[in-house]
Amino acid sequence: MKKKWMAAGLMILSVCVLTACMARQQSTDSPDNKNISAELVWDSSMELRYATEFQVDRYEGGYELLTIVQDGRYLVVPEGKEAPSDLSEDIVVLQQPIEHIYLVASAVMDMFVSLDALDRVGFSGLRADSWYIEEARAAMERGEILHAGSYSAPDYEQIVSKGCGLAVENTMIYHTPEVKEQLEKLKVPVLVDYSSYESNPLGRTEWVRLYGVLVGKEEEAKKAFEEEVRAFEAVDQEEKTGSTVAFFYISTNGEVNVRRSSDYLPKMITMAGGSYVFEHLGEEEDTASSNVTMQMEEFYAAAKDADYIIYNSTTTEELSSIEELLEKSSLLEKFRAVQEGNVYCTTKNLYQSSMELGTIISDLHKMLTGRGDMTYLYQLE
Repeated sequence: MKKKWMAAGLMILSVCVLTACMARQQSTDSPDNKNISAELVWDSSMELRYATEFQVDRYEGGYELLTIVQDGRYLVVPEGKEAPSDLSEDIVVLQQPIEHIYLVASAVMDMFVSLDALDRVGFSGLRADSWYIEEARAAMERGEILHAGSYSAPDYEQIVSKGCGLAVENTMIYHTPEVKEQLEKLKVPVLVDYSSYESNPLGRTEWVRLYGVLVGKEEEAKKAFEEEVRAFEAVDQEEKTGSTVAFFYISTNGEVNVRRSSDYLPKMITMAGGSYVFEHLGEEEDTASSNVTMQMEEFYAAAKDADYIIYNSTTTEELSSIEELLEKSSLLEKFRAVQEGNVYCTTKNLYQSSMELGTIISDLHKMLTGRGDMTYLYQLE
């Protein structure tokens, strides 16, 4: 009898747990939770593979709600339609077509290029000679995209006179909150890009799908993202090499700048089958910075036995030889990677190529295995 009561109890408990799980699932997926207006009917949510810092909810009639986890909510209203009258005050309305965009977040430019939507960008926070994306540089040289000042000092008059439909900023804007406030006072909506906060490097690339919504090219965005996923998956099926890698550059005062272990570049090294030499660097520090500065002697002690070293030219200059690298510090001559000829340099456009992260991972794998030509890395001799 006792066993029967125990069996019955377990059955009841299982039913309760299952019911609770179903209830939680229903509460998460329920359209009631997406109810932002009595005038809109929730339809579905965009399925994301890697990104966690944004989400997209679709409503009947073509309306789409963008939620940036650490920033806010934006309702994209289809061309020819009006925004609901009962929206919460925190929801920013973006009326399509969204044109003459003031693009300050440099990582986003490559996404607009991949979407063939460069014509939606009217202003840049960088000058033409600071762009390593050829299409962006050429558009600025032709006068199709105008320089409208930096994030901290925009040319408000120029931005407003051209009818700017949106300012896309990076998180640096929060160092000058008065700029964001002034843009909003001038009726220029401000969207802050948080793609750099994604824990998975491919999550950064998946932000192209958010911008695909803004410019009405969702299918093109999905296709562009999937191409980079396939490039990564081809590498992911390969056996891990376990080779150690140091990624760095040397400043003009002789200090060495390396990436924090939580940064996306060390993660890409791991995804490519390698191992970052600074495995736990900066984990104890509560900071948004991705860089750590150290003295050359400290760098030598940690990285002298690395199998490969990669010189980061994006903030300094591209190197042409190992000899040129040694001019920065003679101590580098004692590094194992230098002695074995495993010294590589990045191209200048590495950081701006946000739609090429799968390709960059593939390049890192090619470096580690010695197989194939690379796009964003080259070997120093």
